[in-house]
Amino acid sequence: MRRIYPDFAYGPGPRAACYWPTTVDAPPYPAATGALTCDTAIIGAGFTGLSAALHLAQDGVDTVVLDAETPGWGASGRNGGFCCLGGAAASNTILTRLHGEPARREFRSSEKLAVELAASLIRAHEIEADTHSDGESIMAHTAKAMRGFEKRAARIETDYGVTPSITPASGLAASGMKGPFFGALNIPIGFGLNPMKYTLGLARAAMQAGARIHGHSQVQRIDQAGGFTLSTQTAQITCKRLIIATNGYSSDDLPGWMRGRYLPVQSNVSVTRTLSDDEIAAQGWSSLQMSYDDRYFMHYFRLMPNKRLLFGMPGGLISLRSSNAAMYRIIRSHLARMFPAWADVDIPHNWNGMMSISRDLTPYAGPIPEMPGAFTALSYHGNGVAMGSYAGALLADLAQGKSPRHPYPKIMQTPPKRFPLGRLRRALLWPPYMLARLTGG
Repeated sequence: MRRIYPDFAYGPGPRAACYWPTTVDAPPYPAATGALTCDTAIIGAGFTGLSAALHLAQDGVDTVVLDAETPGWGASGRNGGFCCLGGAAASNTILTRLHGEPARREFRSSEKLAVELAASLIRAHEIEADTHSDGESIMAHTAKAMRGFEKRAARIETDYGVTPSITPASGLAASGMKGPFFGALNIPIGFGLNPMKYTLGLARAAMQAGARIHGHSQVQRIDQAGGFTLSTQTAQITCKRLIIATNGYSSDDLPGWMRGRYLPVQSNVSVTRTLSDDEIAAQGWSSLQMSYDDRYFMHYFRLMPNKRLLFGMPGGLISLRSSNAAMYRIIRSHLARMFPAWADVDIPHNWNGMMSISRDLTPYAGPIPEMPGAFTALSYHGNGVAMGSYAGALLADLAQGKSPRHPYPKIMQTPPKRFPLGRLRRALLWPPYMLARLTGG
């Protein structure tokens, strides 16, 4: 497999101290063995692959899911658990310039629909995902950011049909959001969850509907002749249609079309020990609202119902044991500046995972042009809980040759362009990363 980070990034090291696997007992997912046949095979058992598998199986399609490790082992089981608006990193201005205003509005509408889909899956399949938070809050880290909230709130109301509220700095403490902020913009869409419980819930629902899920079944070769033959170390799977749902853990040669069309980016998360009521009162942050600031290296954080603080930020372009340790020290220092009363609180859980960005900063869900009968979805720009679930549902219909049951935005139908520099493309991130660090974010 041709991947652009060192092998350490794709091994157990970055996940070793992840909090989410400690919260749920995962069932066994046996490796695929021997000769298997199915109508549709899916590579990758994360949000996208499992949502596709569930929708396909519910439609009576014989479906096999293959994962190199186990469901939720990648980014779907180690993210911050923000089910919220997002999926593209492109601004409204860029989206309108590249795709037109109707397409921009269509995509924004799909962001809300993606959140609603995830919520409906949780309800329909009785997934105990530890949900909380009434939407999300954007915290103004500068006075300039606060001044822009009125205009931003008006745009949100137009795009999503909801009315955000603005909390001034003087009202933050009373809202349980005391910190170095100039105000908050509260958007009543979305919720926080335990992403591993959600992922395993999707897997359980898919299997109950008839899908077969195999862990420890890394696909090493894809052959196409009429249909597809997928080779793992212990099995050969023959299928009519194929869905590749590996996102930031993709390979540049499985298939070759993927080469350079995605850029894996590390996101780092920490979770503290349980905080006491006195510690929470001392800091003044008691809100369970999932929140983030608007820096380039944004901080995302939420106090979970079990009184542990989750705190995360992107960063890291090397992914070695030593570089990860250095990144965790950076995160600790940022947490201490934002929440000084918790500066010395024990943080037993630190980990990272790979999200994916695209060259045009928008997600893709659709056919692989060079492989008739094959489909993929990728690059949710750090918002894969909702958009990955939505993309999986779109792929399930596309793989059946049906018109998607959910709106299929034009923007998501546009195949991603290749990044320059090939396997060295993560070097493109060095300049903006260094500038953001020098300027404080």
